[in-house]
Amino acid sequence: MGVVSVNEFGQPVGDPVPDWQPRPPIMPVTLTGGYVRVEALRPAHAGVLYGPMVTASDPRIWTYNLAPSGMTPAEFEDYVTGLIGIPAAVPMAILSPEGEGLGIACYLRIDPDNGSAEVGGIVYSTALQRTTAATEAMVLMARHVFDDLAYRRYEWKCDSCNGPSVSAAMRLGFTFEGRFRNALVYKGRNRDTDWFSITDAEWPAISAAYAAWLAPDNFDPFGRQLTSLAVATRDAR
Repeated sequence: MGVVSVNEFGQPVGDPVPDWQPRPPIMPVTLTGGYVRVEALRPAHAGVLYGPMVTASDPRIWTYNLAPSGMTPAEFEDYVTGLIGIPAAVPMAILSPEGEGLGIACYLRIDPDNGSAEVGGIVYSTALQRTTAATEAMVLMARHVFDDLAYRRYEWKCDSCNGPSVSAAMRLGFTFEGRFRNALVYKGRNRDTDWFSITDAEWPAISAAYAAWLAPDNFDPFGRQLTSLAVATRDAR
């Protein structure tokens, strides 16, 4: 979009946002798709998620998370409780349609005044990774932000060393915005943070790419995709 006009002092200013009103806050909600259900994280989910995310998963899923791998049940309960207590956040449990635990993702940095929110704190169990359900979980969360609540901006941030997360952001249609160097210290090491976003102007084309990718006719009888989401969202951008 960029600078399009000047003010009364002759200074360049940004695009007008006519009739802007703060958006509703993101509240606990249940989002249901064909492959997955995403619902507000509760303490009771710890028992459902612990086995799939800790004992039955590759410990490498925790490398770029603040939490350690190999947590005890009590430590995992504390982890879940901690997520629920984050200000301006709505953590979500990712479940199969039958209610089996698959992973966690969170709405973070929720800013209704400016219509902005982040998806983060994403930890997928090994069973969820590289599945249609994994993608659909992100699609459901994005649709809720843009279609249900009419937000203007949806963010994704990750450790710049986290190649799979960087690839996932690009595949889902997020645009790389830059790198915050020396942004955090966690687990005794530096984190440079890569920032990505989708804006409301981009959303209709990206949403259409999601719908086309999830359509049954995009998969062969063995469940293999015929057109990749990365190609669809690249063309949408």
